[in-house]
Amino acid sequence: MTEAKKVPVKKPAVVEKEPSLWDIFTKGLWKENGIFVMALGLCPALAVTATFEGAFGMGILVMMVLTMTNVSVSLIRKVVPNTVRIPVYVIIIATEVTIVKMLVDAFAPALAQELGVFIALITVNCVVFGRAEAFASKNPVGKSAIDGLGVAAGFGIALSMIGFFREFLGTGMIQLGKTLPLGFEYALLGNSGLDQYALGVLVQPPGAFLVIGLIIAIITASNQKKGAKK
Repeated sequence: MTEAKKVPVKKPAVVEKEPSLWDIFTKGLWKENGIFVMALGLCPALAVTATFEGAFGMGILVMMVLTMTNVSVSLIRKVVPNTVRIPVYVIIIATEVTIVKMLVDAFAPALAQELGVFIALITVNCVVFGRAEAFASKNPVGKSAIDGLGVAAGFGIALSMIGFFREFLGTGMIQLGKTLPLGFEYALLGNSGLDQYALGVLVQPPGAFLVIGLIIAIITASNQKKGAKK
């Protein structure tokens, strides 16, 4: 008797679940954080985080530019030839950065003075250009806008954390209303006496490297601890 041939059983194809809008938004907050995970956009992270307000203000500007860029690139993704897409992206980002800079000059001159040339340098920020190329050029407007908001929010949170620790540990207080147009000025913990224990080096250029390195070290240690438990 001949043995019956075994018919190979086809495994059902695995259908990847399409990420929801919430997943698209939240991945940029932490899992793909531009500074702490991807190590992108470090130039403003080093240069404009000497104060919390300066860092927070830069985060808002990046959020405006990145969201507008993602929407713009998504709208024209089907009509721009691949051969010229990079120059087109640069022109779009530069135009939107110019608009944002004019608004800052008009309504927040103190912020414009503190950030200086780094507002214009948003044009070449790897986070902005990277999301335009990697996501917005391949996805519809709605998803691109949510992606821009999430990634920019994560970038802004990272800048604000760095700015907070640098200013607080470097001066012993947090100034509010000095740079941003809040309508008031207030020194948080200004009368606490912590200024005598401040580490002045943290508000100097080397302080940015120290604070960013410390935060990344804490995040890495936490991830390794979680991995060891699993």
